[in-house]
Order: sequence, then C-alpha cells, then structure tokens
Amino acid sequence: MSDTHATNESDFEIDLGPADASAPSDDFEVDLSVEASDEPDDGVSIDLSEPEPPAAEPDEGDSSDEAVLEALREQLRGQIGDWYVIHTYSGMENRVKQNLDSRVKTLGMEEYIFETVVPTEEVVETRSGTRKTVTRTVLPGYVLVRMELTDASWAAVRHTPSVTGFVAHANAPVPLSLDEVHKMLAPAALAKAAAAASGPKRRARKVEVADFKVGDSVMVVNGPFSGVHATITEINANSQRLKALVEILGRETPVDLTFNQIAKV
Repeated sequence: MSDTHATNESDFEIDLGPADASAPSDDFEVDLSVEASDEPDDGVSIDLSEPEPPAAEPDEGDSSDEAVLEALREQLRGQIGDWYVIHTYSGMENRVKQNLDSRVKTLGMEEYIFETVVPTEEVVETRSGTRKTVTRTVLPGYVLVRMELTDASWAAVRHTPSVTGFVAHANAPVPLSLDEVHKMLAPAALAKAAAAASGPKRRARKVEVADFKVGDSVMVVNGPFSGVHATITEINANSQRLKALVEILGRETPVDLTFNQIAKV
C-alpha cells in the first residue's frame, strides 16, 4: 500500500515586497491635505519608490519668523485707516493696484487712501518632476486697500478700472479685523524677511503638486509595473511620493511610487 500526498492548496502566495500600510501625510493650509484612502486594506502594499528623505530638523529660523510676524502685527496696530477688500476681475489684481495707486495721486486722495496691497505668498510648485519657487496671490480676484471710508474715497476706489465692488454687508463695505489683515499679509512679510536674511538657511515654503491630484488615473512608466494603469489615492508633495492602486492578479493593490515613475494618461 503506497502513501498518497494530496494538497488542498489551490492558491499560491506571491511576495511582492515589504508592506507599507501608510505614507506620511502633509498638513497644508490650502486644500493640499490628503485624507487617508478609503480603499480596503488587503494587507498587501508594494513600495517601489525611492527611500524617503530623513525628517528635517527643527528650523532655527522659527524664532525669527515669530519676530517678523509680531513686528507686522505691531505695524498694523499703529496704522491709520481701516483695511477693506475690493473685488477685481480674475488675473487683474496687480493691474488694479497700479490703476488705483495712480488714481489716488491724480485725484489728490492721499489723505484718505493710504495703501493698496495684493497679498502674495511663495510656494514650491512641482511640475513634471521639477520644483520651482513661484509667487502667487493669496486671494485671487481680491485686493486690500487701507483707507478712510468717505463718499469721495469710496467713489475713487469703486470707479477704478477692473474693480467690481467692495466686499460688503448689506451694501456697506466691511473693514477687516486686525487678525484677518495679519493673516493675509504674513506670507509676504515672511518671504521678504527670508530674502533679506543672510546665511544658508531659508524659511521652508509650502510644496504643491501642479501635475497630479488624488483620484487621477495615471500610467506607470518606470519600474516593474511599467505600462500598468494606476489610480492615485494619496500624495506626499514634500517627498514627491504617492500611493496608487494597480491591478495585480485581478485585484487592486496599493503601491508606493515616485512622481517620475508615473505620467498622466
């Protein structure tokens, strides 16, 4: 009588690499935060990306940033007039500032309209795998004006070309609070201080991704899954890494990739 060896295993297991259940997330103030994926965790995660850079040490410039912000707040406290927000045509913010500054001089309104500001901030934008520092408006379509509100000053601002009106309540322009103005002007103040500072250390800027967003369908162009379609579920702009779902053996599996491993479909 011979022994019979039977196997009940109909499936086999493929080891595709070390599991990586989560990727570090960034908490950015402008809609760049990435929520954890709602995809079911099947216990398989494939890391095809390059090692993530070590976490940055605390920046010694943090204390100087606080000094800059406090100096800005003190400056705002000592200014005369109130800050108002005017609405402009999209992309015309700087033109409106130039036009209004010119009208103030032409109409002799220097005693009523003191300052016009287009709030800006510097961000590091990643496009096609290349990082570039760009300056952009904090409030697209809006300009700040510090002024004493009178019928004449209102008319001077309101009739400036490309101005569509004041931000108002019940048709009455509403001045901003000190905190609101401080928040809008802080990015530009910090950028100016960083540009003037000497030494190799500069204030860290926000990093944004211009090419991809969560939910995009992309093609893997480098690595073992080259030629496979994937769906982005998480993005880490600082390290230029992302998590995406690819179909392996008939089921969707999360993989970690770098930006230069994918391309838009």
